[in-house]
Amino acid sequence: MISAAVAIAFRPSLWSTAVRQMRRTSAPGWWKHRPFLPMPSGSYADFRLVTQYGDPDHAWDPDDVVKYLRWCKAWDARS
Repeated sequence: MISAAVAIAFRPSLWSTAVRQMRRTSAPGWWKHRPFLPMPSGSYADFRLVTQYGDPDHAWDPDDVVKYLRWCKAWDARS
C-alpha cells in the first residue's frame, strides 16, 4: 500500500478521488481499531485482490491502483 500511496502522491489530479474512495471503502468504525487508518475491511480487500489477481495474498500493484482511481474519477464525472 505504501508504493500505491507514493504513486498517487505524484498525481495531484487523483488526490480528491483517492480521498473519496478511501471514505467510501473504509471499514465502519475504522478509528476504533488498529492501525487507526481508514482502510477497507479485510474481506473487501481480499475480494478485490481475488477478482483482480486471483489471489488474496497478491500485493497491490501501484499502476493498477492508479488505473482504478482514474476509472473512479471518470465514473464520478458521468454522474
